[in-house]
Amino acid sequence: MPREFEWQEETLGSEDFYREDIEDLLQEGAWKEGFNEWTEYTNLDEEHVRIVSDLGLFQAFDFYWDPTEDRLRFDAPMISDDWRERDATEALDSSTVSMIDGELEDLGRAVQEVLEDYLERNDEASDYGWGEETYGKREE
Repeated sequence: MPREFEWQEETLGSEDFYREDIEDLLQEGAWKEGFNEWTEYTNLDEEHVRIVSDLGLFQAFDFYWDPTEDRLRFDAPMISDDWRERDATEALDSSTVSMIDGELEDLGRAVQEVLEDYLERNDEASDYGWGEETYGKREE
């Protein structure tokens, strides 16, 4: 096996572990807190929120620890390129689709900030920090 593939497997193993921790934090309230904060300033109206929900985009967010940058990151979902052909989005225009995509990016940032606060609180409450020192001894 080429050496670069060994590194990728190691990275994915630790990344998956972080995903479990991040998922726990989201379920403990980080998602709800970030979402509620975002709803206070979002430009999406009720119809747009329904469309995003119907398309499953709220569930498609991906929050993860980036081991190369040693920080929390996220990937926000976007309305698919074939939106003109879908029943749920065919009535939208391109500027509305862009606005929705931008608002989803804002939601990701809001939740990311809350997650970072949760991580800081967890660091302060434990003897270990978030990152390599905490999980370096873990068998993967």
